[in-house]
Amino acid sequence: MVLMSSDLTAHADDAELAARIAAAADREAETELFRRMAPRIRLFGLRRLRNEDAAADLVQQTMITVLKALREGKLREPARIASFVLGACRMSVLEIHRGGRRRERLLEQFARDTEAWQMPAPPVLDHHRLTRCVQRLKERERAVVVMTFYDEQTGGDVARFLGVSETNVRVIRHRAIHHLRICMGAAA
Repeated sequence: MVLMSSDLTAHADDAELAARIAAAADREAETELFRRMAPRIRLFGLRRLRNEDAAADLVQQTMITVLKALREGKLREPARIASFVLGACRMSVLEIHRGGRRRERLLEQFARDTEAWQMPAPPVLDHHRLTRCVQRLKERERAVVVMTFYDEQTGGDVARFLGVSETNVRVIRHRAIHHLRICMGAAA
């Protein structure tokens, strides 16, 4: 019976996979190592983080750390890959918890300040004045503004309807908006 390379990968132990990744960044070995380690990391994450999404993130973060370390030759003993993965999981979970505590402290520290911050009220739009300003526009400008902002037509659609180029539509729209700003008393 002849074994294919994928069969060899499936029958290799974790240390062999780690050695193959360290030696040549073997994609099949990386895939197999991920397939083997991901369920363990996920369970570790579920126990420590108690959240399915956080556990899935932990799997990705840990495997990125592990594969990077293997590719860079930072793992001295490939036979201890399972211990290395567990250590990477622990460090990642600690970092997640530290980040959460840091975020809570910052919120407590700055919560009093943020209560004083008020978002400025949005300006009140004078609809009657806007209507008068739109009516004062030239017919072509008014058509471009209405088709663009009310009918939500694309520049190409407006250009085809008016029989002009898209560039011309942009120029007309730009001028119309400029006239509307002046009419409304906004900064031009």
